[in-house]
Amino acid sequence: MMNVSVIGTGYVGLTTGISLAFLGHRVTCVDIDERKIDGLKAGLMPIYEPGLEDLLNSSEERIRFTTSYEAAVSEAEVLIFAVGTPANEDGSPNLTYLFGAADDVISHLIGKETPTVLVNKSTVPVGTADTIADKIKAFGLEDRVSIASNPEFLRQGRAVADTLYPERVVVGGGDAAVQTLRRMYEVLVEQRFEAPSFAPRPEGVEAVPFMSVDLRSAELAKYAANAFLAMKISFINEIANVCDAVGADVRRVADIIGTDARIGKSFLHAGIGYGGSCFPKDTRALHHIADTNGYDFKLLAAVIEVNGAQKFKLIEKARESLGSLQGKRIAVLGLTFKPGTDDIREAPSLPIIEELVREGAEVRVHDPIALEKSRPQLPVGVQACVSVQEALLGAEAALLVTEWPEYAGIGAEQLKAWMDRPLWIDGRNAFADQYGQELEYRGVGIRGGASRQPAHVHP
Repeated sequence: MMNVSVIGTGYVGLTTGISLAFLGHRVTCVDIDERKIDGLKAGLMPIYEPGLEDLLNSSEERIRFTTSYEAAVSEAEVLIFAVGTPANEDGSPNLTYLFGAADDVISHLIGKETPTVLVNKSTVPVGTADTIADKIKAFGLEDRVSIASNPEFLRQGRAVADTLYPERVVVGGGDAAVQTLRRMYEVLVEQRFEAPSFAPRPEGVEAVPFMSVDLRSAELAKYAANAFLAMKISFINEIANVCDAVGADVRRVADIIGTDARIGKSFLHAGIGYGGSCFPKDTRALHHIADTNGYDFKLLAAVIEVNGAQKFKLIEKARESLGSLQGKRIAVLGLTFKPGTDDIREAPSLPIIEELVREGAEVRVHDPIALEKSRPQLPVGVQACVSVQEALLGAEAALLVTEWPEYAGIGAEQLKAWMDRPLWIDGRNAFADQYGQELEYRGVGIRGGASRQPAHVHP
């Protein structure tokens, strides 16, 4: 058991802190937001993430929440930075919060005699750890304070499972820091904990690779991983656009290329592109890092450009079917960037809605989780509907933006009864089998309303 403090109770910090407490460590989570800390002390979760509240309830005797840096630093063997690094206008990460937190922590490390490892879990440019190390040296603390980078690879909606059963644990730093974090992660790496009922251990997971590298490689790894996945998404969306042009089915193409072990099936789902707090920010940040270091990352620039345009394919398809959108009642279903989260950061829904309003459509929106959170960002005149039926009633088109499972329960006959015109434009290709033959169905890279006919594999 170790004393661990986590600076920041955002998505990554809260998931990390609660998970480490579940694994048996004594954890202190720090945030300058008093309202958030008061809520957490009262058991109120500031984010929607399946299983996280249950994990907290299983660990509450080993975790505390505070606004005091002094309380966090005094006994901590490991201090983890998990603060926000939002994008600046030029795409570079804003490190103000991180360096501010580092300065606060360092000021409380002066006079502390026991060794401490400062760990950065925030996604930051290469060289950020060196900057923090320089701050440590400026106060003469380098003999008892070491620096490490420990990037996270969480998927929103799957964060608990991704934390407890990761594909790898990556640590960058010197020997002392690496050994300390190896000890902190020992129970996780060796999978020596009882799996919670709400997050069972996946079949075959018996141990987790622990990868130790230099600081700069660890800092770059998160950007590289997200950029590669974003590239796969943009690539299959470009193939979908070609499929629309030539009359092929992107699902069948994806099935074929996905069987190639060099390519793999994951992230080959065509639609309206990626969103959320990571992929858009991290791809722009990596492009900025390359640019400021004298390298023109042409491939990544294309990935970003493709993704920026892809969301508007739904509006093109609406125009193709309806002509002018002026005065047309259109339902937008789903506001979050993906199901299983309440995150609307960089969600494709918002620019889609803005463009529909700009073209004169009467827009109604629905989301089962994030409706209230989204209201302040909706354009004037957009009606936020508490039920999906209300959103669809009298609509001439429905634009599926987020494939919430709640929408799968709507039958084609219901849609025909509710809508003035049963035009279903599926931005996630999620309901082709369900509605492809029953409604006026438009997918992304799918021929008309063709239902799925998987390739026949001959023995």
